[in-house]
Amino acid sequence: MTETADDLSAPLGQDKPRRKRRLRLPFTAMQLLAVLLGLFLLTFAGFAIFNKDPLGGEPMTRIAIRAPDATDEKPAASSHGSESKPEGKHETKETPKQAAPGEQKTITMIDGSTGARHDVVIGGGDAADKGEAASAPPPVMAGINPKLLEKSRYGMIPVTADGLKPFNVYAADADRAKAAKMPVVAIVIGGLGVGAAKTLDAIMKLPPAVTLAFTPYGADPGKLAERARAQRHEIFLQIPMEPYDFPDNDPGPQTLLTSLSPDQNMDRLYWHLSRMQGYAGLTNFMGARFIATEPAMQPIIREAAKRGLGFFDDGSSPRSIAPQAAADQAMPFGKGDIAIDVVPTPTEIDRALNKLESTARERGIAVGTASALPVSIERIGAWTKTLGDRGILLVPLTTAMLKSKSS
Repeated sequence: MTETADDLSAPLGQDKPRRKRRLRLPFTAMQLLAVLLGLFLLTFAGFAIFNKDPLGGEPMTRIAIRAPDATDEKPAASSHGSESKPEGKHETKETPKQAAPGEQKTITMIDGSTGARHDVVIGGGDAADKGEAASAPPPVMAGINPKLLEKSRYGMIPVTADGLKPFNVYAADADRAKAAKMPVVAIVIGGLGVGAAKTLDAIMKLPPAVTLAFTPYGADPGKLAERARAQRHEIFLQIPMEPYDFPDNDPGPQTLLTSLSPDQNMDRLYWHLSRMQGYAGLTNFMGARFIATEPAMQPIIREAAKRGLGFFDDGSSPRSIAPQAAADQAMPFGKGDIAIDVVPTPTEIDRALNKLESTARERGIAVGTASALPVSIERIGAWTKTLGDRGILLVPLTTAMLKSKSS
């Protein structure tokens, strides 16, 4: 072997140092992190696109029901640390806050395969102590004709009887002969029942001819609706329906959905109908997608007509099938022409009211919709005081609907 001068001068017994080879990865740590993040986002997007959950966006409680042995005399601890309940009680996977004596809490059980929903009241004194999971339907309001009520599993709901219909019985008084001869305006204030202060403002500060529409929510919407009828306002019930951006924009529990079957939506409708009594008709609460979907909307219109109710379309969906569906059922129908407080400032509200007045002069009938904002109530109240002096009659919604049907 040939030796070089460097080899001869190197110290004996020491090998020439070798350079260590470094393992080089085909990508950097930052690139690896970016790839993993991209895979996570792709997986999440795929789940959001292809996972179809008809109950998405709704509050849900999962219930595990256990039927105890007849010989059980006292609760036994479960493997999860919770207690098995006596017969008739329901066990949740997460231990709920204990209800105070006499306090009731309502939970909704949802069948994951069919979407069927069942409301169950827990707590509430003797009934709960005995294991009776009974629903608590709202009480019947004062001044309601008992013949026009039918019992459902949620409570009393409207029905026709002896030739009487809720639409006619609960319509507010009006001079219909005078309304037939001159231009009329109807105004519907919606979103009531949630928020007692604003609801009472609408009831007490607006003239009786203004129609009030109540949502089925709130601590006691029936009591507020009863107060409205005592002040001679007629009332309509708002039915929460699916908007185009559901569930990002969610009207609330028991919303009618296009993804549910007609039977499931009918069950939800009965829940809404039972929240109060004395309404002359129904109207949509949101619902631009639902009200434009014929297979979903047609059964609702048929059921409302069968129960002697009218239907008011608030006019928010240009593709609504409600006008034709109502015509097919020969039921009283109305549609909103102008949303009065889209821009809730005094100037814009006054401009919308002037437009509503012009529409009434041109067509003979005009219907405006608004919310119970303080500025809306103040401007509408001031405008209605001089409306008759300008040759236009303020009428309840039912009067406008009947005039529209006859014209």
